[in-house]
Amino acid sequence: MKWNAGEAFTWGWKECIPSKDPVRKQQSGSSEQVSPSSQGSNAASGMTLQNENRKGGEELVKRRRVSTAKDEAEGLSLGEDFFAITPSLVSVGLGVRITSVATGGRHTLALSDIGQIWGWGYGGEGQLGLGSRIKMVSSPHLVPCFESPGSGKERSFTLHQGITTTSTQVSREPGRQIKAISCGGRHSAAITDTGGLITFGWGLYGQCGHGNTNDQLRPMAVSSVQSVRMESVAAGLWHTICISSDGKVYAFGGNQFGQLGTGTDHAEMIPRLLDGQNLEGKHAKAISCGARHSAVLAGMVFKC
Repeated sequence: MKWNAGEAFTWGWKECIPSKDPVRKQQSGSSEQVSPSSQGSNAASGMTLQNENRKGGEELVKRRRVSTAKDEAEGLSLGEDFFAITPSLVSVGLGVRITSVATGGRHTLALSDIGQIWGWGYGGEGQLGLGSRIKMVSSPHLVPCFESPGSGKERSFTLHQGITTTSTQVSREPGRQIKAISCGGRHSAAITDTGGLITFGWGLYGQCGHGNTNDQLRPMAVSSVQSVRMESVAAGLWHTICISSDGKVYAFGGNQFGQLGTGTDHAEMIPRLLDGQNLEGKHAKAISCGARHSAVLAGMVFKC
């Protein structure tokens, strides 16, 4: 059987389902933007966001259970506005073929066959990589991951300093494509075709790997592992784990439950190589992160 990739479908919480009429939703106030920040929040503001988010879900449900006559007249009653119970086709762009998807707490990323990332949903901590704390993106937007060809940057995966929402396509030259994506609770990670690691979004626990706890509003290369060729990445609720081309495992972010596998419960602000005895002589092939734990598939290394 031949499989023809290209279409993405999504269902569930309606807030995470792309709008078929994004203009009307924006005019009705469903999409809200706040002022962009050059570098993101500090730990204190991040904790405030965490506390607000904890209450936000309950308040959201309460608000949506009380539908006004005006809402019902516009067809926005609970049954239609709260969740989608059947798969809905995601309209990304003319000629765009999707090869993989990743879902986070309230955001979604989709990877195209030419190495572009498209994102939608909640972006309050920068997890959509659009350069601002936009609260809701109701239709798929292109995530700006690379500098334009004439930028003169030395590393091919140095990233945009601005916001791009057009569907301009990238070339297939090495270092100009994304090959893997992952969504955490409120952050995102990606791997380029040259093995570069990119992260963006919520950074309170160091899960973006940039050596601080700031939110990263734009896609940014993780500089501490620029010399390491990464193959895959997985993002959890508060942590991130990636695998290099030689089968080594790197972990960073929150570690309250030992989810990093470092032998302690201390957070890591930059990627740390896991060199424990249990992984000695093993070659990691696949990684997955839960909210508070991690798992890796590995095999023995045989020298001929």
